[in-house]
Amino acid sequence: MKHLGIFIFDGVEVLDFAGPFEVFSVASQLSNYQTLKVFTFGADESMIRTVNGLQVLPDYGLKNLPNCDFLVIPGGVGSLKVIQQPPVLDLLKSRIAQTVWTMSVCSGARILGKLGLLDDRPFCTHHSTFESMKDVSPSGIPKPELRFVQSSDRIYTAAGISAGIDLSLYLVEQTFGLDLARQTADWMEYLPYLNQP
Repeated sequence: MKHLGIFIFDGVEVLDFAGPFEVFSVASQLSNYQTLKVFTFGADESMIRTVNGLQVLPDYGLKNLPNCDFLVIPGGVGSLKVIQQPPVLDLLKSRIAQTVWTMSVCSGARILGKLGLLDDRPFCTHHSTFESMKDVSPSGIPKPELRFVQSSDRIYTAAGISAGIDLSLYLVEQTFGLDLARQTADWMEYLPYLNQP
């Protein structure tokens, strides 16, 4: 059983984390919960409020987070505050270092950039975030024409919001196989992935 943690924080964009949560949870469900346990975590275990006011209670805080094979780092306006919190960043970086892979969605790339994980590497983010990424990761290589990109051996970045679903399905395919990825997309009625060659 593999473990996948999704970081949530005040000001997180809902679909940034809920899209991947749905993909990986459905993949787990379709495999009879034998492949993957999916959960959320925050800086601590306090309730968070998303960009548009949805309240979500994380399953864990960073200090009591179980070992994770995979991490999802979503974006949203709250990512600007996250990158100003060195203790949170330090804990995130140590967790990322232990993963098989970590993916960001949207302006979650700011967090990876602040950690130096996008230096001299290609990355995707929300179209409105590329300009500010010049300050966060000056040597990062923006790829605004792509939906997602593998930024390094273990780091993947997706463009804005719904692109996180595409990258999540791709990583289901890479990690657990094409059949499970297609079954997941079919269950979700997510046609863009099903129509890929």
